[in-house]
Amino acid sequence: MPAPDPALPAAPASEADLALLTEAALGAGEIARRHFQRGARAWDKGAGQGPVTEADLEVNDYLHGRLLGARPAYGWLSEESAPLDDSARLHAPSVFVIDPIDGTRAFIDGQKSFAHALAVVRDGSPVAAVVHLPLLNLTYRAIAGGGAWLNDRQVTASGRVDLAGARVLAARAALEPRHWPGGVPRVSRHFRPSLAWRLALIGEGAFDAMITLRDTWDWDIAAAALIAAEAGAMVTDRHGQALRFNRKSARNPGVLAASRPLHAGLLTALGGPCP
Repeated sequence: MPAPDPALPAAPASEADLALLTEAALGAGEIARRHFQRGARAWDKGAGQGPVTEADLEVNDYLHGRLLGARPAYGWLSEESAPLDDSARLHAPSVFVIDPIDGTRAFIDGQKSFAHALAVVRDGSPVAAVVHLPLLNLTYRAIAGGGAWLNDRQVTASGRVDLAGARVLAARAALEPRHWPGGVPRVSRHFRPSLAWRLALIGEGAFDAMITLRDTWDWDIAAAALIAAEAGAMVTDRHGQALRFNRKSARNPGVLAASRPLHAGLLTALGGPCP
């Protein structure tokens, strides 16, 4: 094996990336808190993209400067930078995948259940991740191969085996009979406005499963998918295939996250093969 070229900087370890993401997420939280308290100006992005606020944009600018300032060789993919998406990210070994504020509608409505979702993706998979809910004092963190944490305690996903009666996070439309040729599962449905938080809650073990059947943007799920998986949940797309990030389309066909037995039950009811 050839010796490393001393002229080239070594790629930062995932631990260092996690520390950077955590610091940046806390800083983003302070910006969001300030706008939340005074009321942020909001408008619709058009073309079915939903609302955005001045807080989303300020957080995005802050994270762009803070993260790329520390890792200038990394690529960048963010919901609020999407109109200016740079295809150079597709060739970057490491990419920041960011949702400045996940749950913007909740933020506008004065709900505290919005989140900042930050991930580093390498070769299509997240390796370091933070989901931070500043007004609820919740910070979820994970590192590939190193487990998942909520604030200062390590978390473990639910080990529930029986699908009937399971506590499932899903939008109401996801449980419409047309989606379930094997029969709508008899579950207890719950909802949270932030998709990133929903996935992180699976890692926490607060709920048994999470379902979203719509195509899902990378920035909504990359960070929390690692948190749920490192906590022991099985996390795939709606067809049971592995999630892949930083592709040209920047989206995956839905998400299923649950213990292996529940995941298999959900997939069977959806009419798909067991992974």
